[in-house]
Amino acid sequence: MLVKINGSAVYGVEALPITIEVNWISSSGKDPMIVGLPDNAVKESLQRIESTFKTNGYDMPRTKVVVNLAPADIKKSGTAFDLPIALGILGASEQFENAEILSQYVVMGELSLDGEVRPIKGSLPIAIQARKLGFKGLIVPALNAREAGMVNNLNVYGVNHIKEVIEFFENGETGLEPTVVNTREEFFHSQYNFEIDFADVKGQENIKRALEIAAAGGHNAILIGPPGAGKTMLAKRLPTILPPLTLQEALETTKIHSVAGKLPENATLISRRPFRSPHHTISDVALVGGGGIPQPGEISLAHNGVLFLDELPEFKRTVLEVMRQPMEERRVTISRAKVAIDFPASFMLIASMNPCPCGFHNHPDRECTCPPGTVQKYLNKISGPLLDRIDLHVEVTPVPFSQLS
Repeated sequence: MLVKINGSAVYGVEALPITIEVNWISSSGKDPMIVGLPDNAVKESLQRIESTFKTNGYDMPRTKVVVNLAPADIKKSGTAFDLPIALGILGASEQFENAEILSQYVVMGELSLDGEVRPIKGSLPIAIQARKLGFKGLIVPALNAREAGMVNNLNVYGVNHIKEVIEFFENGETGLEPTVVNTREEFFHSQYNFEIDFADVKGQENIKRALEIAAAGGHNAILIGPPGAGKTMLAKRLPTILPPLTLQEALETTKIHSVAGKLPENATLISRRPFRSPHHTISDVALVGGGGIPQPGEISLAHNGVLFLDELPEFKRTVLEVMRQPMEERRVTISRAKVAIDFPASFMLIASMNPCPCGFHNHPDRECTCPPGTVQKYLNKISGPLLDRIDLHVEVTPVPFSQLS
């Protein structure tokens, strides 16, 4: 029996429809096989599926079962195809009724060895694609249901175990309740829930004024000053004075974090502007994105928010130079032999650095101990083209104790 079930593969921040075709050929004696450019994680799904079947009283066919992931010329990766392949094998081997209904739904989920359905990446773009193609519903792990449930005009069902899915189809599509999320209410309710506030900062009036100008115009800024002057504290509080996210911006940001697997469990729309602060040992691929299967980097995770680079001269020169094009174009293109993927990267760059290696050049109270020429050599670690893309250069001086007390 031939059974077709729908899934989805995430490329960049968009989802592509994938049809899982399962055919049970009872005359042959070979083990099940998966075709259609699966990676190792997809091939290993047969072992997880066999354990799930034995644990829950189902039989793994011992004659030939062919699983085709169409279109066959696109690389399939990850563990999210476990659940649809398992349902397809059960339907093709006639171990549950109403298998023909499977083609009306998009089903995604990772299986544990006992049949528990584990969370996946990219539920939001998968749900958007399912609604666009007019499917009857979407079945995802329960921990991803609220994320996918943000898409209206689509029935999203969250499941914890494979038996829940089988009973849902056997009982005439009953037994599961669609997940309903009031996106607008939750979004506007949590927009201003900040743990820190720009108003916490005492003194530093000139620097606060400069950051207010940067926030108003979306300007990049660099803070130059000695250790302990408050550069990092000011930068961390900058998102609290930025304009709130619009619904469209929040959707874009949430899609990126969903694809990267950065959303917390049971999360809905990201309601506050992201703040990303990578360590200075970061690689250029981790910053702009990439990998064998391209994933978003820090500049894309900071989309519609703030990217803070603390101790800017300590970053490798190659890491800083790869930001020049994304800062101009507000997007980054990751090209591989078979695929080119665009990630949005409209971020506000805030950098901080010391004026010299010892940190006390031009300090009002401390004397600089750097030898001659060291200060200029230290500043030359940052290239002219990168500094040209930073609009505001702000000198930060320590706040006297009398102003803090």
